[in-house]
Amino acid sequence: MSLSVAVVQAPGAAEASVDLSDAFGRPFNEALVHQAVVAYLAGARQGSRAQKTRAEARGGGRKPWRQKRTGRARAGSIRSPLWRGGGRAFAAKPQNHAVKLNRKMYRGALGCICSELLRLGRLQALSPSLLSLDAPRTGPFAKQLAALGLDDALLVVKELDPNLALAARNLPRVQACDVAGVNPVNLIRHEKVAIAVDALPALEARLSAVRPGAE
Repeated sequence: MSLSVAVVQAPGAAEASVDLSDAFGRPFNEALVHQAVVAYLAGARQGSRAQKTRAEARGGGRKPWRQKRTGRARAGSIRSPLWRGGGRAFAAKPQNHAVKLNRKMYRGALGCICSELLRLGRLQALSPSLLSLDAPRTGPFAKQLAALGLDDALLVVKELDPNLALAARNLPRVQACDVAGVNPVNLIRHEKVAIAVDALPALEARLSAVRPGAE
């Protein structure tokens, strides 16, 4: 299978393209992608909410009034769930929401998403010089992205430069990350995914589970 993607370069530069591995030619598996997205979002949940039961709420050790001949309903504690300030009947406790997903399935989901983005024309390769900023200024960087048609895009670089991170963080529809920061959610969240040419080998190695430089 022969796959290639055009390289977006600075105005006036010669047109170029880069070949891609078979990792970008996988068929789309909607069920696998859905499972990976659900697992990723579940792992991001803190699960730290906590409420007190009637046994954990402070006070309530004394019976509010005697059992009979008061004209009022029976009450054994002011910390009953029926009372204001009482404990919760089904109190929430800290829990782990993580969903187990095999590494092979996770890599397969990333490959499915990248392959589908390539088929839809939403995956682009960028010259690394376009993402190299001299200063962390958001205004000029936003104009540059608008000229490239990357108003809503995920920018993937080999190593995240502080200037790029600072310039992109104020743009609500733009996110910059390195290859390790690519995940199913940010791949499908943006309209386009722009990958620096020098970051493609590392991304291909991650999708195929081969370490960079390994034979």
